[in-house]
Amino acid sequence: MKTIEDVQKLFPSEDGNAGDRHAFVQMLAALVENMDSLKSPDQATLKGDNSRPGNFYRNLTGTSVVPQKPGSVNDLIGSLTKLMEGHPYHSRYFLTNVLPMASIPGIIGQFTASLLNGNNLWDVYGPAGAEAETKVIAMMSRIAGYDPLSSWGYTTWGGQGAVFTGLRLAIAKHSPKAIEEGVPGNLYVFSSEQAHYSLLKSAEATGIGRNRVIKIKTKHDHSMDEADLETKMEEVIANGGIPVYIVATTGTTDNFGIDNIETIKSAADKVMQRFSLPSPHIHADSALGGFYAFFNDYDFSENPLNVENDTADGLQQIASRMKHLHLADSLCFDFQKLGQTPYVTSLFLVKNKQDLSLIDLDAAESPYVGDRGYGDYHTSYTLECSRMASSISILAALELFGKEGYQVLLANYVKVNLRFRKALTDSFPAISVTNPNNPGPVTAFRLYSPEHNWEKELAGCMTKEEITATNLRNEALFEYFGLHRSHIFLGDTKKFDLVPCRDSVDLIPVYVTKLFTISPYTKTEHIPAIIDFIAQAAEATINKKFEVTVPC
Repeated sequence: MKTIEDVQKLFPSEDGNAGDRHAFVQMLAALVENMDSLKSPDQATLKGDNSRPGNFYRNLTGTSVVPQKPGSVNDLIGSLTKLMEGHPYHSRYFLTNVLPMASIPGIIGQFTASLLNGNNLWDVYGPAGAEAETKVIAMMSRIAGYDPLSSWGYTTWGGQGAVFTGLRLAIAKHSPKAIEEGVPGNLYVFSSEQAHYSLLKSAEATGIGRNRVIKIKTKHDHSMDEADLETKMEEVIANGGIPVYIVATTGTTDNFGIDNIETIKSAADKVMQRFSLPSPHIHADSALGGFYAFFNDYDFSENPLNVENDTADGLQQIASRMKHLHLADSLCFDFQKLGQTPYVTSLFLVKNKQDLSLIDLDAAESPYVGDRGYGDYHTSYTLECSRMASSISILAALELFGKEGYQVLLANYVKVNLRFRKALTDSFPAISVTNPNNPGPVTAFRLYSPEHNWEKELAGCMTKEEITATNLRNEALFEYFGLHRSHIFLGDTKKFDLVPCRDSVDLIPVYVTKLFTISPYTKTEHIPAIIDFIAQAAEATINKKFEVTVPC
């Protein structure tokens, strides 16, 4: 029979004794050792079976029960190791989307937060998280160009949480009574066709509705078309609507398009002034690309890190847009992306801290916290009542990497992609890079028949049938890459862009493969192996019939 003393052994010690600490550390060491035994630098997954047949999850549902008796530590370590087998892992060939490799400082920071297990809602419950959060707010405000004495923010549940809170602020600014009375039915929000789908979720959750999300055309560099923004804002106002929120994406997920916040703000202000309406709230969705603001004050003429010329040119191009981050009313940094910290460690910032008071609760509505006369850090403006102190993980990464460490990492991502693009197009005339104007950590590419390429498709020179057939050809590539992703793990998307066709008024979605550098272990020397892998995929699909080509 188990006693309370037996159960106590499942917790960290109360008194910090060496024996219990040693046993705890040994458990962690065994887990890390087992994980290391599953690693291979030439694989993008850990060793072991990662198959998931059609009835896999149904079978789990039918057999999973809570055991009656406590288990053993050895059995637990074995069970957790089994979960790791076949799991994607961020080796040099892990090249899919913005999935992070959690850095050592990020892991240590998260481990610290877990050991303390404070609720970051209030500094009485979580003083370490409150202190860390205050520090990272100030640090990243300076990076973005905000005044750290005027700005504020908090850690949240990803870029989605940031977009959502930005919209809450936009509604509250326009309609202060909305918090009590509900959202008016004539509010509209705007984003580019390339923006993340999180805005659709936010419009639904706030009650604005997805139909009031207005999509703006993008230019050839996949950034928002400011002229189309003006036109559509004017149309909304003419029909009785009020533009209240614009999401400017500074680093889109599929192609690293960077909206120009300066010109977006200028265009929006011009329209609103013409109709004597207040300016909409502009949120910079900088979850991915915002980290390149680390180069905003980099001296490219001195070039202290000896960044190569083409990479430096690409970084300067990115920085020319990131320098406008400070014009946004709010923004975010997803540290679980290019910040290389564990899930989920996102930071939401507002330019003017008083904005958060618009969505705050009255002290009488939150009697559990913040009204006791001790502890003055309570975040009742967040949707969460319980908040993990993920700021500790962010702080650990910022302190150990420093600006220079991040600059080295981010520059390497650009360098690898520039070299990859050249090797890819030199090796495969039938493959086009579909984001050639956007240096950054991602390259999107598409396989064509000999008669076609991205330039023709983008210009509307292909028929609907030809575009559809090209999509099928690339879907076949996806299937090959998916079957072999344990070796090299590439990403893909079925809505990279919308293109016109010459025989229809429809805009057709475009399927592309993505190479995303997210691992610090991916270097230019690994590009030949990646090119060989793509060649094998192309060879496997080249004899398949997808279209009847019609020359442009």
